Amino acid sequence: MDTKEAILAFSQSEKAKAGLLMVSQLLEIYNGLPDHERHAGERFLRPLIAMIASEIHLSKKMTPADLWTPVDKSLNTALVMMNSGVLSEATYHVVQAISAVTTIGQRAMQHLINQKLL
Repeated sequence: MDTKEAILAFSQSEKAKAGLLMVSQLLEIYNGLPDHERHAGERFLRPLIAMIASEIHLSKKMTPADLWTPVDKSLNTALVMMNSGVLSEATYHVVQAISAVTTIGQRAMQHLINQKLL
C-alpha cells in the first residue's frame, strides 16, 4: 500500500466503520421490536446497509481491492440474511465487517505512522 492508498483506505475505513456501527445498533433495536413493528425497521435497515455496501464497492476501486474482500463478504452475508427473512442473524456478520474495517484502518494508520505522516 502506498501513501495515497493508505490515506484513502484510512478515510474510507472510518466512514464505513461509522455506518456499520450505526447498523449494528439499529439491528439491536430491531431485535427488540415486537413482530408487528419489524417490517418498518426492515424498510429502514435495508437501504442503509445497501448504502454502506456501495461505499465498500467504491473503496475497493480507490484502494487495493483485496483489503475490502472480507468486509464485502460479511456485508453481503448480512444482506442475504435480511433478504431471507432472518435479519436478527445479520448482527454477527455486521460485527465481522466492523472488525475487518477496523483492521484496514489500523493497517493504513500504521503505514502513515511509518512514513512519519502521523
